[in-house]
Amino acid sequence: MPWRDRTGAFSPFKATVFVALFVPALILAQSAGENALGPKPWQAATHDTGTWAIRLLLLSLLVTPARQVLRQARIAEVRRMVGVACFAYALLHLGLYAGDNAFDLVKVGSEIIKRIYLTIGFVALAGLAVLASTSTDAALRRMGGAAWRRLHWLVYPLAGLALVHFTLQSKADVTEPMLMAGLFAWLMGYRAIAPAGGAPGVLALVALAVAAAGFTAAVEFAWYALATGIDPWRVLAANLDVTFGLRPALWVGVTGAGAAVLRLVAPALRRPRATALAVRAD
Repeated sequence: MPWRDRTGAFSPFKATVFVALFVPALILAQSAGENALGPKPWQAATHDTGTWAIRLLLLSLLVTPARQVLRQARIAEVRRMVGVACFAYALLHLGLYAGDNAFDLVKVGSEIIKRIYLTIGFVALAGLAVLASTSTDAALRRMGGAAWRRLHWLVYPLAGLALVHFTLQSKADVTEPMLMAGLFAWLMGYRAIAPAGGAPGVLALVALAVAAAGFTAAVEFAWYALATGIDPWRVLAANLDVTFGLRPALWVGVTGAGAAVLRLVAPALRRPRATALAVRAD
């Protein structure tokens, strides 16, 4: 059962995550039932499920940094669950796109071949299908640990493809795609600087936050310069104006800074619990 830990005991943490993964789909279903998806409900639902697939994909990549920074090994127990949910939302995303085209599979197939952003998205979905189908303990035993890890390393390029698909289909408003790209850059940077089996130091995480924010601003600038008629310098300058909220680069920087703060305070948060356990043992 997905809500049980490795010993077979009920895990409130896993149960909470399991239920939470259904919430976006339930909200979408409620909105559809109330005719609250706007004039193009199929299209709105397609975009919503695709966005959640990307969010869950990045959330699955966040498991290792969260486990290491917070020093909470049990966080790793939900990685597989989140990854499979990501694939489920991506598959629903494709199904809703087919529904938007009256389930004309010939047309859907031709659109995937003709439109590069759909081709990229379909390749990412196919890769996620392979990873989801090999996410079981039985697959791990059958393939062996080394081969299994090599295969599942593909999640990183697949995430990159998914983000390209997300950006291209978003067209003019790429606020969330840029945010997701920046967070993905942070996640990749984290893996590059993290020591084996542990979290980077506070200063390294601060530097990573600055670098990821700068990368986000640069990618956003390049997008507006190359793909739209909007002045990229105005977009870049908007990062310094918080009147209407934070731009993606600033959100990435704040998130990265938050990780550094958690790295700093996590040992202190664990110490009282360790002391309490020691007293209880006495």
